[in-house]
Amino acid sequence: MKLSTRLISAVPLLFMLLIATGMMGPVTVEARVCESSSQLFNGPCLSTTNCASICHSEGFTDGDCQGFRRRCICNRPC
Repeated sequence: MKLSTRLISAVPLLFMLLIATGMMGPVTVEARVCESSSQLFNGPCLSTTNCASICHSEGFTDGDCQGFRRRCICNRPC
């Protein structure tokens, strides 16, 4: 009787440990993102929307203004 009580109390503890360490969660794989400076964007990048539009015309999936010098950086999955 004493062994079964210990076993019953250990099962929820083991379950919580597995959840906390992420062992039971779904496996997610993040794709690598390749970045490149825009070749067509001129001047400081002040509008992320404009940068993304220029990057789309260059064949990239997205673009973002980055850094202290505000450069338009295009990105796509590698």
